[in-house]
Amino acid sequence: MTETINTAAPPTHPVRQLLAASVGNAVEWYDWYAYTFLATYIADQVFPKGAENSLVPLLATFAVFAVGFFMRPVGGLVMGAVADRRGRRAALTVTILLMGGSSLLVGITPTYASVGVLAPIVLVLARLLQGLSVGGEFAASTTFLVESAGPGRRGLFSSFQYVSTSIGQLIASGVAAVLVATLAEGQMDGWGWRVPFLAGAVLSLVGFWIRQGAQETRSEVHERPGLFDALRQYPRQSLLICGITAGGTLAYYTWTSYLPTYAELNTDIDKSQALTVGTISLAFFALLQPIGGMLSDRFGRKPLLLFFGLGFALLSVPLLHSLTGSFASLLFAQCAGMVLLTGFTSISAAVNAEVFPARVRAAGIGFPYSLTVALFGGTAPYMGTLFKDLGHSGLFPWYVAVLCLVSSVVYLRLPESAHRELDR
Repeated sequence: MTETINTAAPPTHPVRQLLAASVGNAVEWYDWYAYTFLATYIADQVFPKGAENSLVPLLATFAVFAVGFFMRPVGGLVMGAVADRRGRRAALTVTILLMGGSSLLVGITPTYASVGVLAPIVLVLARLLQGLSVGGEFAASTTFLVESAGPGRRGLFSSFQYVSTSIGQLIASGVAAVLVATLAEGQMDGWGWRVPFLAGAVLSLVGFWIRQGAQETRSEVHERPGLFDALRQYPRQSLLICGITAGGTLAYYTWTSYLPTYAELNTDIDKSQALTVGTISLAFFALLQPIGGMLSDRFGRKPLLLFFGLGFALLSVPLLHSLTGSFASLLFAQCAGMVLLTGFTSISAAVNAEVFPARVRAAGIGFPYSLTVALFGGTAPYMGTLFKDLGHSGLFPWYVAVLCLVSSVVYLRLPESAHRELDR
């Protein structure tokens, strides 16, 4: 089936383009992390307590969280195809409406005491929608960001993918902390935990309004690609995305999400100190991203990718073994890891976009990337806890190191694409 779309002109308002792409990503991750921060309150209200095991509700809450991860590849494929067939802006509009709807649904989820089993069913539906929108958001916003960049600035624009992610995480942790500090326990249990999700729905509407003024980046289309065209026609490139992403997503979720818990499990550090370190290092990480993007525009993508991959392959074990239970040791390990991690995160959007032609770029990135994140990034906390439970906690740093080494081999064989013209 064919269709003609007006050829996209070079974006005339790059700041608005950046804002349009970033706002959805920030709202997405705000909602994603608000769920983790408020999991204990959700568990008490939505799931029945097990008579023999008080952890049953919390485990069920995190199981629902995991379900969202495995909807991401579906979102990456479906919404990526929408972006390739209908345009990037159309896909970004759908994803931000999906994320607003899922956030609203969590905020109005009834309690188990009031409607019984319908309560967890509503929550599962909300998280399925959220997972779908996360996968779709990455596919659409990655292509939109990189295609919005002017000559020699794709790396810089790419870096805002993780700047906005970090901002969303920081806002989520701040909102949750303020609510817990200001509301009585009964208020948090009763209605306080719903506030961040209702606010997320409102933020989505703001993002929707911003995106209406964004400029389409998709050039003229003469043929609509099929849903599986990217996988069928470019299998090597699809596998390449998996190899590029595997080590990066494991390191990212380990250092940005799991490290405070890892420190608590393996040292005697105080939980509040671990969370404080996590917040400081996340802000530091956000500031590093544009620097990494600009360096890649000047010196190329491969040097930064190898800095990340070989750095983690060599230093994951020493850094994680250096944790002593002190505030300083955790802060050093986490910030050092953030510096290395920037070699991947600041340019992953650009690297991925440069692998595929424009015709199938969004779907080509979305499915293999999201599948790899679900397999390696989403399971990082589980693997770390599993090694601890089996009495071999020291093996987890080696797991991170080996996977980063595998990705480094991929980076070595990757052709340099920083100074190549992007296919439009």
